[in-house]
Amino acid sequence: MNHWLMKSEPSTFGIDRLAKAPRQRSAWDGVRNYQVRNMLRDEMKKGDLAFFYHSSCEVPGIYGIVRIAREGYPDATAFKRGHAHYDAGSDPENPRWYMVDVELVRRFAHPITLETLKANARSLGELLVLKRGNRLSITPVSAAEWKFILTLE
Repeated sequence: MNHWLMKSEPSTFGIDRLAKAPRQRSAWDGVRNYQVRNMLRDEMKKGDLAFFYHSSCEVPGIYGIVRIAREGYPDATAFKRGHAHYDAGSDPENPRWYMVDVELVRRFAHPITLETLKANARSLGELLVLKRGNRLSITPVSAAEWKFILTLE
C-alpha cells in the first residue's frame, strides 16, 4: 500500500465537503500538473491511504484521512467548455489529465498543523510538504512518515 498527502484549499474542496458528499466519496479532479498527473494515472492504487491536507487557509495542516476508492481515470472536467478546469488541448481519445475518487476514512478531532509538522521536521525525513518551494498538490509519504504523523494526532 502506498501513502500520500493530498492538498486542497478548503474554500475549493475541503474535508467538510467530502464528509457531506454521498457515501462520503468524491472525485479528486482539476489537477493540472504533469508530475502529479502521472501519480494519479500510474501510481495511486485502490486502497491507498492519503492525508487530507488543507492549504492556503488560516490553519494549514492535515485534517483527516482518505482512501483511494477508484484508480486513475480521465478527468472529464478537462473536456467541458466553460468549466474552470477545461483544457482545450485535452482530447478524450488521448486524455491529458487524470483524477481518482477518494472516500473519507475519518476526520481528525484537531488538525495536525503545518506548524506541528515543521516542529517535528527532524523525525519526518523527506516529507515534501515541508520542503521549501514544493507546490505539488499530491506527494508520496513514506511508511515511516505516515506512522510518525499519526502519533501527532
